Amino acid sequence: MSGKNRRSAFGLLLAVLIVAFSFSPPFRDIYQLPPHMRIIEGETASLNVAFPWTMTVNQEQAVRVRSTHGFSRPVALEPVSLGKATLEFKLLGLIPVRTVQVDVLPPIKLVPGGHSIGVVLHSQGVIIVGHSPVAGPDGSRSPAKEAGIAIGDVILSINGTPVQSDSQLAEVIDASGRENRAVSLLVKRGAASFEISLRPVFCQDTRRYRIGLFVRDSAAGVGTLTFYEPQTNTYGALGHVITDSDTNQPIDCNQGKIVLATVSGIQHGRRGHPGEKIGVFIEEDQILGTIEKNTPFGIYGQLSAYPPQEKYGNGIPVASMSQVRLGAAELLTVIDGQKIEQFAIEIQKINLQETPEGKGLVIKVTDPRLLERTGGIVQGMSGSPILQNGKIIGAVTHVFVHDPTRGYGCFVDWMLMESGLIPRREKQTARKLFTLSGRFSFSGPSIISFFPISA
Repeated sequence: MSGKNRRSAFGLLLAVLIVAFSFSPPFRDIYQLPPHMRIIEGETASLNVAFPWTMTVNQEQAVRVRSTHGFSRPVALEPVSLGKATLEFKLLGLIPVRTVQVDVLPPIKLVPGGHSIGVVLHSQGVIIVGHSPVAGPDGSRSPAKEAGIAIGDVILSINGTPVQSDSQLAEVIDASGRENRAVSLLVKRGAASFEISLRPVFCQDTRRYRIGLFVRDSAAGVGTLTFYEPQTNTYGALGHVITDSDTNQPIDCNQGKIVLATVSGIQHGRRGHPGEKIGVFIEEDQILGTIEKNTPFGIYGQLSAYPPQEKYGNGIPVASMSQVRLGAAELLTVIDGQKIEQFAIEIQKINLQETPEGKGLVIKVTDPRLLERTGGIVQGMSGSPILQNGKIIGAVTHVFVHDPTRGYGCFVDWMLMESGLIPRREKQTARKLFTLSGRFSFSGPSIISFFPISA
């Protein structure tokens, strides 16, 4: 064989070996690690660093490395102090291939929820949920639609005055029409805002001046409390964003409240038809807490009263995503009255994430009693805390429509960031919203739609 042929054969062999190695378990173990990890003091993160990988740690004052000998070496990262460390993975100890930053965070203890809560959320301004032709002297028309106002837009102010409610908007429009004046609307669409001026039309059916819109200023439903932190009174719930039931757009929260709710019935879930908790608010005037944020990972605010938690009232630790393991876990939720119960589930898939996303966990309900009662994950169950090895690891968020026994969960890491209980990463890419269609989401609170007012 000539030298040229030998070099070609060697190059081909090397390429085949590289491709084969890229599909090998040692390669996947390293490349499945997120570029950024969080470890809470008291945790130990276990990594598989198998031949031909080696790992070095910079800034060892934050973590300590313990490992066994041999070709396949489970490596344990033990926090030593708060701070940062950088893991560097090398091929054959020579070629740097990958780095992972590790943040060591202080221990966090939370009281897990599971309580059914009533959610009442008031939007910033009023949401356009439909067009309503006005039966005027010259026939039916919608001045707002003609001016370019679309479903899903939000009216923030009218004639320079912030809009607080749908009834206020209707009153100002009628008053302006009777004075033969145009109305000036500040409209928000997505991240942009613009002003529109239009004249109300006298409606011969309602005997009022209107601009041809259906609007809504609030939404209400039933969901599940995930956790609260007794020192700061901070709570987190739902695990996903609340959207308007008609437009499916996230609601910009202006003010809102949560109250205790009781589960009076269950609509059993089945393939293609997610079930639902039927909830009733308990003493709606007695506020359990405020809603200050409506985010892709749930609602957050301050509690004014602590809901009862008999089993975990003293709080339990949280576990970061690096601690979550495949296999058995539990969820806390209510399926009858106000009684919080613990049900067995299985964690079937773990998607370690660098940036906040909603599909961190794939879970399956395995508890026979919960399956018999609900068919699996149902609307109103989102926010139910997920526990593993005595720690809070996340919350239920969505159900698989084709298989109600399975669904998604989000990591508690992201909920803690949204709540402000742990610092947010400086650099984060845009998040995805995993809201499904209708209601709040398929496993979310059941919308009790406030009837829209025509304006």
